Amino acid sequence: MSDQPTLPSIADAEGVAPIPRKRVWAWALWDWATQPFNTVIITFVFTALYLTKDSFIDPEIAALGKGAPEYDAAIDQLTSGLGWGLTAGGILIAVLAPVLGQRADATGRRKAWLGWMTLLLVGAMLGLYFVEASPDFFWLGVGLIAFGAIVGEVAGVNYNAMIVEVSTPSTMGRVSGLGWGLGYMGGIVALVIVVVLDLFDWFGMDTSNGMAYRLIAVGCAVWTVAFAWPLFVHVPEAKASERPRVGLIQGYAVLWSDLRELWRDARGTLWFLLSSAVYRDGLAGVFTFGAVIAAVAFDFSDQEVIIFGIAANLIAGLSTIVAGRFDDRLGPRIVILAALGTIVVSGIVIVILHTTGAWVFWLFGLLLSACVGPAQAASRSLLARVAPSGREAEVFGLYATTGRAASFMAPAMWAGTIALLGGTIWGTLGVIAVVAAGMVLLMFVRTPADKGARVDA
Repeated sequence: MSDQPTLPSIADAEGVAPIPRKRVWAWALWDWATQPFNTVIITFVFTALYLTKDSFIDPEIAALGKGAPEYDAAIDQLTSGLGWGLTAGGILIAVLAPVLGQRADATGRRKAWLGWMTLLLVGAMLGLYFVEASPDFFWLGVGLIAFGAIVGEVAGVNYNAMIVEVSTPSTMGRVSGLGWGLGYMGGIVALVIVVVLDLFDWFGMDTSNGMAYRLIAVGCAVWTVAFAWPLFVHVPEAKASERPRVGLIQGYAVLWSDLRELWRDARGTLWFLLSSAVYRDGLAGVFTFGAVIAAVAFDFSDQEVIIFGIAANLIAGLSTIVAGRFDDRLGPRIVILAALGTIVVSGIVIVILHTTGAWVFWLFGLLLSACVGPAQAASRSLLARVAPSGREAEVFGLYATTGRAASFMAPAMWAGTIALLGGTIWGTLGVIAVVAAGMVLLMFVRTPADKGARVDA
């Protein structure tokens, strides 16, 4: 890592000054700072182990225990309620992301938007402290998590757009990979801290009324503040573009005009947004359902699932940082296609050999995990390379919107293949099919970021 993005490069030869390491690391630390919201709160701990448990259902029904129809139905209502809350948040993200990105471009206030959204994310996590272990507080928890998801995604739009402030054309892949990699690492460290606290029974602290989980949320908020601030000190604000400053409603008319312009002048960028929406949903499904496959299809214990999750994120983080160098040398499209192809093959092998034992999931599940981060980081790199100058935040807003528009595919294919073929393991094929579909679409995409490739007008 010693030669991270200040190494002499093609861009330097073209007159582009190298970026100071301090600026690059300050930017990348934001990924590290905010990842616990996704890893600890949304995925592994707060929602899975607290908000969707029997503390939030009628005590009389909770007393019936797991297996009783009334109990199981009540738990299903909790998970469904959480899903509907996140769905509503996703819809708002899809509607608002590109227009808010457009406004950030026009005013030259990407960092300011990122700052306010980060503070709101911290506020949402702090608010989870007040979600006591009672049915009366369930919807408060869902609302705060959905709100956190919204402001976190809007923050991410501006954060992604700021990559042009911390990289040159020849280092963009390494910088993007560094950010994604540190994000994975941050989630792992936060998760390990939670595991250690649990092993030591919180050092004798009273954890009744959900106090342990509520303090975990507060800890995630403090973590974000502690590690996000360097970006706002060391990364400069983008210059305002020459785009018109319009109101929120007028922004949609400008957005439509911009889409028509992209279709006319940069059609490859629009096709990339479409293909990436498909395979990114498949990549999300890999991590969403990976723990379920491990527990149900391969009989992993709770402890084994957590260990596998930590190992998977660790490998994903390291591989993403390394893959960033191949992004700069070979082009992001090649990295994405290689990662997606490996994921598809690994998923098929897991299904074919699942009866031979848990070793197949440890080996090919970790191989599969190693490819998710590189595909995500290279996708960000590719889009940053082809986004029109001064419109990066708007284009990343479209990136978020198209991703949300396709977010039903992996869950639907997962559920559909299980229903059709009978057995959780077959859901793997459903998720892999979505990844494969996105990969096929990407094969037909050409952008200016493809080294030596044809550029579609």
